[in-house]
Amino acid sequence: MKQQLSDYGIILDHIPIRCDNTSAINLSKNPVQHSRTKHIEIRYHFLRDHVQKKDCVLEFVDTKNQLADIFIKPLRKETFFAIRRELELFEIYK
Repeated sequence: MKQQLSDYGIILDHIPIRCDNTSAINLSKNPVQHSRTKHIEIRYHFLRDHVQKKDCVLEFVDTKNQLADIFIKPLRKETFFAIRRELELFEIYK
């Protein structure tokens, strides 16, 4: 992800990833194996490894402010326009 961003001229020390799941954020910060997480396969520890290397940072965002919702959920008109404005996506009229 860092390489692709640098190709576009965006240089970041760490990639911010916004998440509305506090349990996922806590699991990524704490490397201790919990009894409830023993079923998670090794391939899913990819994100936790990158958080520990300081390549990316998980940031909490409230569920109602989740920008990814515009791509995956049907939204009310006001919510859609607010997220579109936040993402700086506007219609271009010719």
